[in-house]
Amino acid sequence: MNVTIDKNSGYCFGVEFAIQMAEDELEHEETLYCLGDIVHNRMEVERLHGLGLRIIDREQLAELHDCKVLIRAHGEPPETYELALRNNLELIDASCPVVLKLQNRVKHAYDTSTRQNGQIVIYGQPGHAEVTGLTGQTGNRAIIVMTEPDLDQIDFTRPVTLFSQTTKSTAGFYRMKQLIEERIAAAKGEIASFDANDSICRQVSNREPALRKFAELHDVVIFVSGRKSSNGKALFSVVNQTNARSYFIENEQELQTEWFLGAQSVGICGATSTPMWLMQRVADHIEQVALEVA
Repeated sequence: MNVTIDKNSGYCFGVEFAIQMAEDELEHEETLYCLGDIVHNRMEVERLHGLGLRIIDREQLAELHDCKVLIRAHGEPPETYELALRNNLELIDASCPVVLKLQNRVKHAYDTSTRQNGQIVIYGQPGHAEVTGLTGQTGNRAIIVMTEPDLDQIDFTRPVTLFSQTTKSTAGFYRMKQLIEERIAAAKGEIASFDANDSICRQVSNREPALRKFAELHDVVIFVSGRKSSNGKALFSVVNQTNARSYFIENEQELQTEWFLGAQSVGICGATSTPMWLMQRVADHIEQVALEVA
């Protein structure tokens, strides 16, 4: 059985940058706080916990004073920075440059649309850290949509500016764009007042066609990702649509021997939040399984 790890899978630049910053700080700090999971991968969070990284929530952040706090790649709303100033917190800001640029675009669009009685709409997962940071640029007035029923929140007779969470599906974004256009037409609104911005990270979206090709090459595909990862869910959907013998796992302990019966080739891939060391561990385990099913 041939086992291959997808060389294009694994950390995107933003996640790799955040983890490197955490590791650099922990070389000379016993403890570093991080607001929320640094990455949506339990195995990596546990590894960094062993180095001294402590995950905190917003309530715990409000109680901290005079210490260092890492801002993860997802970015944060303005009120986080205001709180840091009040509590004398030193922020180690690892916000992804792509996310920061999008935050600035959303803020500018909100300031402009407010003067035009418009609405900011974000295609994204409610409660997701990145989406929280984006809506914070609008004073939490942005409308969050994930499904068609969510569109009922929008007044289609008024201007609409649409953005996307950077890790969402490209196909999903353009489907949402089409639905909004149809609703505007039905409401007899002005289609010219609809501004759709494809703000999906190209390092993420470009993985979709590459993953389809990778999934076609193998009898069985093992997709490794944290279950909290929005990007992981989106990319696994792409893999699963291409290859029915695709399986989503969080670590090697979830592998099942029967998945590999009759398989000549196995491909291992993952999300932008999946560490390469974890995919290698899965590959090593599958090679052991191959000896059992041979």
